[in-house]
Amino acid sequence: MNEEYLFLETHHDHIKIISKGKWTLQSIEDIEMLLHEVPYDKKIIWDVSGVSEFDSAGILLFIEYFNYFSSKTKVEIVGYTPKQKEMYDLLKKEHEPKEALSRHKESWLENIGRQAIDFYKDMKELVQFLGELYVNFFYTILHPKEFRFKEMVYHIYHSGFTAITIVSMTSFLVGMVIAYQGSVQLAKFGADIFIVDTVSISMVRELGPMITAIVIAGRSGSAYTAEIGAMKITEEISAMRTMGFDPYSFLVTPRIVALMIALPLLIFFADIMGIFGGMFASGMQLHISVDQFINRLYEVLEMKHYILGIIKGPVFAFLIAATGCFRGFQVSENTESIGLHTTQSVVNSIFLVIAFDALFSVIYTEFDI
Repeated sequence: MNEEYLFLETHHDHIKIISKGKWTLQSIEDIEMLLHEVPYDKKIIWDVSGVSEFDSAGILLFIEYFNYFSSKTKVEIVGYTPKQKEMYDLLKKEHEPKEALSRHKESWLENIGRQAIDFYKDMKELVQFLGELYVNFFYTILHPKEFRFKEMVYHIYHSGFTAITIVSMTSFLVGMVIAYQGSVQLAKFGADIFIVDTVSISMVRELGPMITAIVIAGRSGSAYTAEIGAMKITEEISAMRTMGFDPYSFLVTPRIVALMIALPLLIFFADIMGIFGGMFASGMQLHISVDQFINRLYEVLEMKHYILGIIKGPVFAFLIAATGCFRGFQVSENTESIGLHTTQSVVNSIFLVIAFDALFSVIYTEFDI
């Protein structure tokens, strides 16, 4: 081997690497070729006393191969000077900051503190977001000509019309499940016809709005976060502000208004398909004819049940769209953040939908409606 940089001595129980010459940026390619040929089937004693000059590139190369050899066998370093040791320690610390950080085990108190700080930051940003959003809403009411109707129609189509198929199929299957599960119990008491009451009222008042909102939260709410997040990363939002355009007027308000219009319409389709699913399952399981089902439906399904369910639509739509846009504005300058905040958007939206649905149920019960 080239003795200018590296020399090997093979002994019975170990291999001795004798480093020589200048380990600098100009020579690391040659040295790396020599190090690549060093065997590691025995203990390695690495003597660096013959090195006349080390720079940061040489030290980093030494660190790389020292770690590599250490993963294969035992390595002992001899002959280093205090100056070389100081440079090694400095570069070793800077070279592996992530590894050192990963070895740090966060205590439960640190974890609580970090989560509290993150929650405080989220709440602070949420209050700021809602404040700007309400200001923009009032401005739009006072200046309706500046509202972006074209963008609103675009989002109604993509958030509403294109979601009819999946919402209808989901509601149809949910209606079938309710009818099948309910029919087993009702048949025991000879109350087969009451399956119409169970399916129709539960779908119209509760399950139709909630199932539709959950589907839209996973479909459209996540899309809002991803779209705005991508614009945040590509600095389109910063460019809009630089040119004097309000991102809330261009990006947030049209999406929220569009979903508040589209979701009640989707709930209407969900109610119909859920009842059809119950009708289909009732005919299969309990042999209730279509005429019997519809006649009973006219008797038990009052208009108030439908209205109480539709009222939830705009509220759920606001929660989903606002959460999606809010998480989109939180995206930082990397693509990984888009996935993280999109997941948070869906989880937060579904939680809020379920929580507010429970709140509606309490209110309806208290007012006996």
